Amino acid sequence: MTDTIALGSVAATRVVEYEGTTRPPEAMFPGLAQDTWRAHESGLPPDSWDRESGLLRTCVQTWVLRSGGATILVDTGAGDGKERPGTPAFHQLHTGFLDRLAAAGVVPEEVDFVVNTHLHADHVGWNTRLDNGEWRPTFPNATYLLPRADHDFWDPSGPHRPKLARANENVFADSVAPVVHSGQARLWEDGCDIDGALRLEPAPGHTPGSCVLTVRSGTDRALFVGDLLHHPLQFAEPGLSSCFCEDPARAAATRHRLLGQAADDRALVFPAHVGAGPAVEIVRDGAKFAVNRWGSDA
Repeated sequence: MTDTIALGSVAATRVVEYEGTTRPPEAMFPGLAQDTWRAHESGLPPDSWDRESGLLRTCVQTWVLRSGGATILVDTGAGDGKERPGTPAFHQLHTGFLDRLAAAGVVPEEVDFVVNTHLHADHVGWNTRLDNGEWRPTFPNATYLLPRADHDFWDPSGPHRPKLARANENVFADSVAPVVHSGQARLWEDGCDIDGALRLEPAPGHTPGSCVLTVRSGTDRALFVGDLLHHPLQFAEPGLSSCFCEDPARAAATRHRLLGQAADDRALVFPAHVGAGPAVEIVRDGAKFAVNRWGSDA
């Protein structure tokens, strides 16, 4: 499935790797009160949760940006053939993702930059693919832009002990280290300009190095937010952090700040795991936020 949106001179195309159900709301968002969920459930997009099972719906997707003659991938999904014993949903997948990428007009050799908004399993999987028994960069001519804070945090040889170490088992070895060892990785700090329209900025909390990609082209503004939020419920309740956040309080503060920036700038928000529409325009609703428009015409 693909959608393309024009953002000034930048074209953004969505390529979906995976769609399905995930956890119930109270498991995804620790501390979520039933009254809070009931207050919002009828107003949520129909495809954001499964009413029969009570499970939230999710997707894993990559954004292909074309800017200034360059091709940029924002996050690379879960990948194929990866050993993920702590995350069964991503274990030994065979999704046909590269065929979908080709259908969007992208072959691996043509990719100039790969952006990983953070280094969780479902954002770095296609950084590499198996070649003669070794994990090698999928995109041989690309510069991989990795937040240094996440690189250092997830490096198993370092001192850190992440909460989600089990869920992210093997990820550094098979999807991060190979692009570093190939010389294709650029570890950035504080901010990183890709070109005059695209900039990476820190958004810590979900992980120490989580980031967002900002787009400023002509009068258009956009924010590719990675896992700043996992579900539309978090627009209405930005204080809710997911069970995947290393620092839930910091994640909530970062989310509130950046959603406020998006509302004030009328920037389209592109979430990583929301399938209700490829983009959303939000407005302030007191100290919270409300959806103004969903979809490719947002």
